[in-house]
Amino acid sequence: MSTDNLRTRMVRGDILAGTFMKTPAYELVEILAMSGLDFICLDAEHAPFDRGRLDACMAVARALKFPILVRVPDGSQAEILKALDSGATGVVVPHVATPEKAADVARWSRFGHGGRGYAGSHRWAGYATRKMADVLAQSEKETIVIAQIEEPEGVDAVDAIAATKGVDGLFVGPADLAVCYGLTDMAAPEVRDAMKTVGVATKKHGKAYMTFAPNTESGPDLNKLGITTFFVASEQSYMLAGAKQVAAGLHSMKPKD
Repeated sequence: MSTDNLRTRMVRGDILAGTFMKTPAYELVEILAMSGLDFICLDAEHAPFDRGRLDACMAVARALKFPILVRVPDGSQAEILKALDSGATGVVVPHVATPEKAADVARWSRFGHGGRGYAGSHRWAGYATRKMADVLAQSEKETIVIAQIEEPEGVDAVDAIAATKGVDGLFVGPADLAVCYGLTDMAAPEVRDAMKTVGVATKKHGKAYMTFAPNTESGPDLNKLGITTFFVASEQSYMLAGAKQVAAGLHSMKPKD
């Protein structure tokens, strides 16, 4: 793996493979850290992560130096601060549909007037063992801020959202876009056109472009849209696929007479 940090590689456009983690168990962080994946993203929006289990998972990830993102439940200042202070490499913020929301998210994720509240006593800052200047420099180098484009309004405003200082990348949500368009197909032409529009904006403003991918086979087509960071399925999908394969393989055997 490259010695460059995740933020550098993501913005540079390296091909990165990650996954969503839905099960709030730190043991799975240990296992996935051995997989060769570039990162994982704890899905605190759609999975049952409370503060304690989120904290435990991030403690293991930090100890293993395994990049870990958190998709926060909402774009509030409190949820962003909670994730970053606990040790997240960055945050994925759902439903960013306006440049004003993007600006708020970026400000709340960065130190400065009106921004992320400073404390040196938590895990991410080293539990009061480091100087303020070092902690601030770490934030500038490491912290990743990703805005999810999931509504037609976000697609319409994507150029201004992508131009927002402090936003490192855009995550297009094909499922939510399909639902908003009254569709049931994430690969429908309307959704793909929206994804192309987002891709143009990310390239124009030098931001990372990413999305959910159901499997690796979908990677090449998504890459043609400019996507270089892939959140591939989840650990639940991997377990289910593996279990189905085992069951099908053994059930196909004919019993001896």
